[in-house]
Amino acid sequence: MMPPPVLVSAAVEGLVDEAVVQRLIDHVGGVPGPVYGKNGKTALRSRVRGYNNAAQRAPWIVLVDLNGEYDCAPPLRSAWLRDAAPHLCFRVAVREVEAWLLADHESLAHFLRIAAARVPRQPETLDDPKRALVDLARTSRLRAMREDMVPREGSGRSIGPAYPSRVIEFVRNQWRPDVAARQADSLQRAIACLRRLTGGLQDAPRTG
Repeated sequence: MMPPPVLVSAAVEGLVDEAVVQRLIDHVGGVPGPVYGKNGKTALRSRVRGYNNAAQRAPWIVLVDLNGEYDCAPPLRSAWLRDAAPHLCFRVAVREVEAWLLADHESLAHFLRIAAARVPRQPETLDDPKRALVDLARTSRLRAMREDMVPREGSGRSIGPAYPSRVIEFVRNQWRPDVAARQADSLQRAIACLRRLTGGLQDAPRTG
């Protein structure tokens, strides 16, 4: 008899990250549980020890963007949480979770209605993957896509008014994590961590 799917709770920075972790948990055969945080990076860090305590007893994933805070993921993990609980996947997206979406360049090109050749092939080397995604949307053949994802001139914003909902639509309906992981090492590590967590809690990794 197959064991029941494992419920995995999560904590993230925002709504797009929520959609990504839910998609990843489902991708590895787990069941997405409650998702906490969604109020920015500072708030997430202030609560990370509470999430870690919860992961002493049940599976959790905490996902945070690297951004420009550190040069690579290990120093961020050490600064945030030195002693992770046995059932916690503490993962860092290099440099933003948008890099993981750019990594599935064919699906993203189809979604945005742009040429696949426009999508960067090494998204984790980009300084600002979110800006790269917005810039790609500027070239979309769909007016509605441009209006939703690109900020209006003079708005002072970095994203369009419906950027989160459009990106979430892509994550849920077209994004292929297994394909994207070939071009995004931090995504590959996150998937591997979740697979171990959902496949055998006694052997679940901490932050590696």
